[in-house]
Amino acid sequence: MDDLFTLFTARLDAAGIDYMVTGSVASMVYGEPRLTHDVDLVIALDEASIDALVRQFPAAEFYCAPAEVIRVELHRRQRGHFNIIHHETGFKADVYLVGEDRLHAWAMAHRRHLRMGDSMLHVAPPEYVIVRKLEYYREGGSSKHLDDIRAMLRHSRDDIDMDELERRIASAGLGGEWALVG
Repeated sequence: MDDLFTLFTARLDAAGIDYMVTGSVASMVYGEPRLTHDVDLVIALDEASIDALVRQFPAAEFYCAPAEVIRVELHRRQRGHFNIIHHETGFKADVYLVGEDRLHAWAMAHRRHLRMGDSMLHVAPPEYVIVRKLEYYREGGSSKHLDDIRAMLRHSRDDIDMDELERRIASAGLGGEWALVG
């Protein structure tokens, strides 16, 4: 499965674009495996890097949002987003832009660098993953997010800065959702 992630991450590395893996893939790194059909990536992108990004995902192999669309998303202060899809496998990258999101910026500065086969994978810190999963639970109500958090706590509690996590949960007003994790 790691080859599916590196379909995207190795190309971002080649383009010199900073990224971190988050979402279900990051929760699996810190918790337990589960089925997923995509990889969530947060990237630090600027205008000058858009063309380099698009070149890394040639149309013969990938659907990649056009440069014009990426440019529009780049100018969103928050929640800038686009997709990249590998034609052969159908595997998808949901790509989110750092923008002015303080939690994204904090997490990029604290991402973890893990070896996956022959590649390095830059993974969001577990505190970030948990806070985002709590937000996704609040927005959509899917229990998979709470299950992912519980698995992360079972397997990686010693790697989680609980004081930092509690501060971020309080700051985001996620205390009620956090209480549901049990």
